[in-house]
Amino acid sequence: MAKFTYRMQNILDVKYKLETQAKSAFSAANAKLMQEEEVLSALQKRKKLYELAAKSLMKGNINIKEIKENKRAQQAMDYAISEQEKTVKKAEEMVYQAREKLNQVMMERKTHEKLKEKQFEEFKQELNMAENKSIDELVSYSYSNNQD
Repeated sequence: MAKFTYRMQNILDVKYKLETQAKSAFSAANAKLMQEEEVLSALQKRKKLYELAAKSLMKGNINIKEIKENKRAQQAMDYAISEQEKTVKKAEEMVYQAREKLNQVMMERKTHEKLKEKQFEEFKQELNMAENKSIDELVSYSYSNNQD
């Protein structure tokens, strides 16, 4: 019996490898985004602690030096948070680009899989036609031998 071989199987194999690479790149970009968001969250929590400390410094005995230090710390946290928000935006953009690349690679792979399926269906039809032809030849040979 004939065996089906897809002529562009090596291209399909490359598409599978590209898809695997794109999936891992997407996963890495997503992990980086989550890490950056955790850093941002930690900075925001620290800022809230400074704000709470500022409120407690305003009660009771007022120490101007501690209040100024706390104010500088809050300003430093504001700057760090704004920088981290920029980093998170960049990480989100990287995730978006990785997702787009993954979608593109998946579409290319699916296209080649559909081509392979189409060629396999054509192969089955040709095989079926060849089988029908040999059956017809066998029947006509048997019929002609019975006539004699």
